[in-house]
Amino acid sequence: MKGGKRSGAGRKPVDIDLVELEKLCALQCTDQEIAGFVGVNIRTIERRRKKATFAATMERGRAKGRVSLRRSLWALAAKGNAAASIFLAKNLLGYKDSTSHELSGSDGGAIQLSVVDVLQQRRDRLAAENRRIADATAPQKEDGYDAQPS
Repeated sequence: MKGGKRSGAGRKPVDIDLVELEKLCALQCTDQEIAGFVGVNIRTIERRRKKATFAATMERGRAKGRVSLRRSLWALAAKGNAAASIFLAKNLLGYKDSTSHELSGSDGGAIQLSVVDVLQQRRDRLAAENRRIADATAPQKEDGYDAQPS
């Protein structure tokens, strides 16, 4: 047979035990971990997942794993584990940590977004400060005459 398939060519099909697959999925193993454990390529797992029995076995195992994890988490919370209680409250009751960060501009006002406005305000503040300093250090006039010697 010219150009045909050779009899017995290619890798022999690997029989994946569905009971073992379900146990691996219950441990929440990734496809890559399952493939490594079984000794196949990850594409084999992906391809076989298209078959209903294989996919159902994987989903059943993953569901059992989630139930087991939830059961142990509830047990920890029942024993007074604060972290477990907080986790359950956030995920099941919708509680959340929130921190409010309010920002304000100078003197509690609005934040200036314009660089020109900010520089103008800074210049005005500096000018007012310079006037105050100049007024405080200037000699005082008495009786309308200059206190400075001529």
